[in-house]
Amino acid sequence: MRIGGGIEKPYQNPQEWYRLVEELGYRAVLAPVDYKAGQAEKEAYLECIRDHDLVLGEVGAWCSPLSLNEEERRRNLEYCKKQLALAEELGANCCVNIAGSRGDKWDGFCADNYLKDTYALIVDTVREIIDAVKPVHTSYTLEPMPWMIPSSPEEYLQLLHDVDRKGFGVHLDFTNMINCPERYVHRDRFVEECFVKLAPYIKSVHVKDVVMENVFPCVIREVMPGKGCLDYGKVIRLCESLGTDMTFFVEHLPDHESYMEAAAYVRGQAVLAGVTLP
Repeated sequence: MRIGGGIEKPYQNPQEWYRLVEELGYRAVLAPVDYKAGQAEKEAYLECIRDHDLVLGEVGAWCSPLSLNEEERRRNLEYCKKQLALAEELGANCCVNIAGSRGDKWDGFCADNYLKDTYALIVDTVREIIDAVKPVHTSYTLEPMPWMIPSSPEEYLQLLHDVDRKGFGVHLDFTNMINCPERYVHRDRFVEECFVKLAPYIKSVHVKDVVMENVFPCVIREVMPGKGCLDYGKVIRLCESLGTDMTFFVEHLPDHESYMEAAAYVRGQAVLAGVTLP
């Protein structure tokens, strides 16, 4: 298992970037450049990754290829294709996005997210992105969300079947799928279910925690690992079962110090769980 996360401090070159990676204690990294980077810059970062025995887990393609604005949708589709091509070039585990929303907010709730026509559009969109690049070394993946497809392991398995492309894999964010009191109450069992059902297809994992507030009607809130109620010893053992180079990323934290704290907590839980880290 390789622990990594976001980088909130600026950097100008691979040397500055690696100093931050080292300070944070990461052994897995997110792509330090996007598709607009020149060839020499991409090769310099890739050399740095290889020289320091890091695993490049994810290239982000964060946008909505389901936008109701057709011009924006076409632009986002092209962006996804270019970022997937970058992931293939760099040998990343995956290129990750969300399915997208049919509402005003690109990653927000909308009733139309659950229409049959929207599901068909998701399938067609994922196929179009993958078919444009034909990845061999990486996969296009969709991060699960609380209010769009896929929001359960069963929905993800169905989507894998319907997309029917070798270049389509799973990005696991189990916290995002804890979206109701029943899953919260049985959270450890649910997390295990996610890993067991999706294990053959998982390319990378996001690591967060969760708390449910005692207010009406229901508020479930994402928090830093260790600040919620998930059994991180169990989570780490499940992740380790996917392979020693599976990438495990802390995210959605406000600053460098928070990322240091979260990554250190996860590393400490790995030690307590008897998991040897690189």
